[in-house]
Amino acid sequence: MSIKSIILGGGCFWCTEAVFTQVPGVTQVTSGYAGGHTNNPSYRQVCTGETGHAEVVKVEYDESQITLQEILLLFFKTHDPTTHHRQGADVGSQYRSVILFEEDEQETIAEEVVNRLEAEGVYAAPVVTEIEPMGLFWPAEAKHQNFYQKNPDYGYCQAVINPKLAKLAKILEEK
Repeated sequence: MSIKSIILGGGCFWCTEAVFTQVPGVTQVTSGYAGGHTNNPSYRQVCTGETGHAEVVKVEYDESQITLQEILLLFFKTHDPTTHHRQGADVGSQYRSVILFEEDEQETIAEEVVNRLEAEGVYAAPVVTEIEPMGLFWPAEAKHQNFYQKNPDYGYCQAVINPKLAKLAKILEEK
């Protein structure tokens, strides 16, 4: 078993975490903050948009079960990578679409996936997903970990996360 990790930001981390906890081959998903300039930021600080952080998830996966390319394709299919600093009603730089890589090979794969999506015209608008070196990752507070699993009846979960999970289920079924 070879465990690798990648940091992904696709809007609210509750959504991205809920998606990737359902993906076979993913061994761990941790909500957190990355890409900013404040040490150990809090949710409240990140929500101001002033720390420079994005809400992200650290996705740990077993390379013998799922490839980084497969993870990235699921990432792109379960959020809108064409909106700058926005996912639905969530607006601000903390909700940007971002891939934070640890290794040069991950950067290359991420760029290849974006180039493929662009060449195939998958989206009507250009992909604005940022691809950057990882830097520091700060785990979010405990109440934000496994948020969907703990709060499936919460209004945001019902309105925003459930449709993403339904879309993911269809994608996985087709696979």
